[in-house]
Parts: sequence; C-alpha cells; structure tokens
Amino acid sequence: MIARDRISKVVGNLVLLAIGVLFVLPLLWVLFASINRTAGLRVEFPTHPTLGNFKAVLNTDTTYRPVLNGIVLCGGAALLTMICAVLAAYPLSRFKSKFNRPFLLTVLFCTGLPITAVMVPVYGLFVQLNLVDTLGGTIMFMATASLPFAIWLTKTFMDGVPISLEEAAWVDGAGNMQALARIVLPLMWPGIAVVLIFTFIGMWGNFFVPFMLLLSPERLPASVSIFTFFGQYGEPNYGQLAAYSLIYTMPVLLLYLLLSKKLGGAFALGGAIKG
Repeated sequence: MIARDRISKVVGNLVLLAIGVLFVLPLLWVLFASINRTAGLRVEFPTHPTLGNFKAVLNTDTTYRPVLNGIVLCGGAALLTMICAVLAAYPLSRFKSKFNRPFLLTVLFCTGLPITAVMVPVYGLFVQLNLVDTLGGTIMFMATASLPFAIWLTKTFMDGVPISLEEAAWVDGAGNMQALARIVLPLMWPGIAVVLIFTFIGMWGNFFVPFMLLLSPERLPASVSIFTFFGQYGEPNYGQLAAYSLIYTMPVLLLYLLLSKKLGGAFALGGAIKG
C-alpha cells in the first residue's frame, strides 16, 4: 500500500512537471529570442546577446502609437464596462425580483455568443451610424461585449458585502446610490480590481474587433499591430517579434502590479460588522 502511494505521488509529480515545462518553454523562447540576433523557432540561449531587436521595434509606427492606442481603447472600454457592471449588479444583488433570474440567464447566454456571429450586423449598424473607424464606437462595442462577464463577476463580489451595512446607512438617511458609493464599493474594491484586470486583459488581447472596426493604420492598437508585423517581411524576424511581444505584455503587467495590493479573498468585513 505504501509503495503504491509512493508510485502515485511520483507519477503525479511527473505529470505536473511535464505541464510546467509546457508552460515554461514558450516563455523561455520569448526571453531568449528577444536578445538573439539570429533567433529561430528553437529554444536556445544566444551566444552573443544583443538589444538590437528592441531597438528595431521601438519606434512610433511599430510600437509607441499602437500601444498608446491600445491603452486608450482598452482602458476606456474597461472603465465603461466597470461602471455599467456595478450599476447593473447592484439591483440584482440587493433587490429580490422575479425578473432577476431570467435576466441573469440571459446575461449568461450572452457570454456564450461568439463574437464572429454578431460582427456582421454590428458592422452594418456601425456603417449606418458612421461609427466605423472611430475609437469611441469601438470602445462602446468592446465594453458591450465584455459587460455580461463583468456583471456576473461584479454581482458575485457584491453579494459578499453584508446588506446590514447598507441598512444602517439607510437609517441614517443615505440613499441607494450614496450607500453604493460610500459603503459597498469601498468594501468590494478587491473584487472591482479583479474584474477590471480580467476585463482589460480580455480586451488587450482582442484582435478581431479592432481589426474589423478600425481602418486607419494610425488608430490600430497593439493587438492588430502584431498581425501587421508578421507581414512586414518575407519571413518573420523572430527576434524582433519576441522583443515586441515582451513590450506588448508590459501594460497588462503594470496594471496587475498597480492593483495587486488590492487583490485578495478577504474583504476585511469583520470589523465593520462588529462595529
């Protein structure tokens, strides 16, 4: 029996090790290829490391402007999504109604709709409203597409805030919006940070929507700029592509680092309840 347990543990550790290697290898390739002048598809440490790949891609047309466009596009859409999600999740979390469950099921259904299935009517609507090739229109559509998932997550976090705290505020004369702004949101800030990060990450990697709705090269975000980067050469320059990929991940990493102190499972409600 002991021998069988040891064998099962060894097999489990080997499986986990194999999975870890599968995740680590692509990361190692990106790191090594970014400083390799003659990078290929193999994972190999460069004999003569160089920063030439970063110098080649660090220019306005290739990196600076697409990254800035992506920050404006995804940041604006994420903030709009977060505001709408909070306003939609609050009545679903605090007020009981026979329409709550059908609405949530409808939202759940919307999360399963493939984006390619709705792009044709959306594009036709954008043409009629003259919203094609506009950052504002693209921001609104990306926010709308991310809203169902954000509502589900926001409601889940909001359910963790005791309604007794709001009832005390209501007794003191606060309205619903005042209780939401002064009681609920400060206590569920870790949840808001989680939803904001997940929403931004999903938008940051979105290629199809900005590719379809933005036509001018000067308005394209970094997610589409990667696609055009492949077509600049007869064969992709893997070193420059790896360097660009590392730069492309920086905004998401910085956002996570800025909000990491707010992340966590506990909302520190114990003291508030006792008080």
